Amino acid sequence: MKFLVIGESCLDVFVYGSVIRIAPEAPVPVLKRESSIESAGMASNVARNLKSLGCNTTLCTNENFDIIRKTRYTESKSNHMFMRFDENDNSYGKCDFSCVEFEKYDCVIISDYNKDWLSQEQIEEIGYRSKLSFLDTKKILGSWAKTITYIKINENEYERTLDVIDKNLFSKLIITLGDKGAMHKSIHYPVRLVQKVDLAGAGDTFISGLAMKFVETNNIDNAIKFANECASIVVQKRGVSIVNDNLD
Repeated sequence: MKFLVIGESCLDVFVYGSVIRIAPEAPVPVLKRESSIESAGMASNVARNLKSLGCNTTLCTNENFDIIRKTRYTESKSNHMFMRFDENDNSYGKCDFSCVEFEKYDCVIISDYNKDWLSQEQIEEIGYRSKLSFLDTKKILGSWAKTITYIKINENEYERTLDVIDKNLFSKLIITLGDKGAMHKSIHYPVRLVQKVDLAGAGDTFISGLAMKFVETNNIDNAIKFANECASIVVQKRGVSIVNDNLD
């Protein structure tokens, strides 16, 4: 199975520490740094998850991802995040997939964070040129998404796009519902309850498992159930995680 992931990437940074006191000049905790973890995030995290599932994966993303940093400051014991500090969030640039040979890939995943790197017209073209496509987008859906095979959105994004979703688009939607699982064509797919540690990147894992299992089985029911299970694994880990750490 050959996968292509197209989308924006950043560097996810998690700084862990202990709270030693409250600052005297303001009622805020003082965090003593103990450790930090860095990993490529967003579309790169989708690619990392696919690779951890044993998939042959190519990534098309912004080359300057390492200067676009999302740093979370977190208390070690509770895993409580005090703050997220974003740097260079307007520096993604523009996507150029003119040299991509789409026919080489069994599946294309578009991981669109709506940072103006990918346009609606480009997403529509990717759908036309792909054998099979999955879209995870922060954009308001429209007729431009009709070329995509399946579209993954969360519950809040679904509510925002209700006014523009026709029957054709609705049939493509896979709506993630957090700890309630997912829904497709009004069919509910529950997920097992687990102790959640960190939700960061869970959506990346979900769409990775969804696409991988659909290519393997050509069965969307099996794919959604597998994606639910993949997401339930990563939310039990700290930071932005992948399904199988041993195959990263």
